[in-house]
Amino acid sequence: MEGDPISKLCTPAMVVDVDIVKRNAQRMVDRYQDLGVKLRPHMKTHKTLECGDIMTGGSRRCVVVSTLAEASFYADHGFDDILYAYPLPFDKLERCAALSERLSLFQVLLDHPQALELLSKRPLRAGRPWHVWLKLDCGNGRAGVLHSEPEALQLAQAIAKTEGVELTGVYAHCGNSYHCKGVEKIQAVAQETTTLTLQFMEKLRAAGINCKSSIGSTPSCSHPIKDMGQLSEVHPGNYVFYDVQQSLIGSCSMEDVAVRVLTRVIGHCPHRNQLLVDCGWAALSQDGAGRLPSGYAVIEGHPDLKLLSMTQEHGRVEPITGELDYSKYPLGSLLKLVPYHSCATAMMHSVYHVHSGGRLVGKWFPTRGW
Repeated sequence: MEGDPISKLCTPAMVVDVDIVKRNAQRMVDRYQDLGVKLRPHMKTHKTLECGDIMTGGSRRCVVVSTLAEASFYADHGFDDILYAYPLPFDKLERCAALSERLSLFQVLLDHPQALELLSKRPLRAGRPWHVWLKLDCGNGRAGVLHSEPEALQLAQAIAKTEGVELTGVYAHCGNSYHCKGVEKIQAVAQETTTLTLQFMEKLRAAGINCKSSIGSTPSCSHPIKDMGQLSEVHPGNYVFYDVQQSLIGSCSMEDVAVRVLTRVIGHCPHRNQLLVDCGWAALSQDGAGRLPSGYAVIEGHPDLKLLSMTQEHGRVEPITGELDYSKYPLGSLLKLVPYHSCATAMMHSVYHVHSGGRLVGKWFPTRGW
């Protein structure tokens, strides 16, 4: 109940510190106001209305989503100017059309001529155009047409020339920043992605095409470089929660991580020198694969402990060195796990317990599915 300490919750439970969330969100707003660049926050990490309101300052405008379930959820609750930043899925064309005809501005993303052909064969009602972003690969190596290939410019020109379709922007994700460690390396990736995107924008202008430009990733957007001020938009998402991974990259400090998973000790196993806890991978995810010295998560306040392994509903905790003092961890005692990857952990929960100063203030219910 509201006002109760988080220790009253049944475990496992995901808790979100709303004060840290608001601080993280405001810092990102301030960064891009100073640069004169529009911030288009990504909803994929939290997938909730409340956090969407915090990230947009209550405007419910100018957001990015990664699934059509998110797009519909936000549209149903008054959000608009939504960018579906995933290569146009061939089986979901009609759902995209319905959102495009319903909202003031719904935007799709593509990186292949066949997707453009699909759009051209499905005109929108009332003469509305499809608003399209070209996905550009500037070194991330995931989706997108490679910036250096002639096909990239050819596809942009084809989009601009296709009846019923408008080239709204060029979208590049610098996910390769997740391989960095330290601000200098993060900014080197941000510089490369920004430079290549701006060079591509010059090619477009030379071809008589004007549109927006956007790059993003939480590491790069947490430490912006000067040249990012020449972009139209940025689109980070994880920053609102952050996580252990982001702290290791250098995007944030551990004090900026807003999420914990609460778990209780449910067993003493002296023959294994272990504790058994009620958090398995179904409440934490296995993202991170135990790469941390502390295993699958950081156990807050207990640098000597390691979450060694998990099954679906159980976790095994042991000391990093030495013997466990079981008197410090009586059955029923509470541990706080700081997740390696908050996006993955959040996906495991149907409700987030929101607190301020350790006291419950409400619940957030994320949307799910694709």
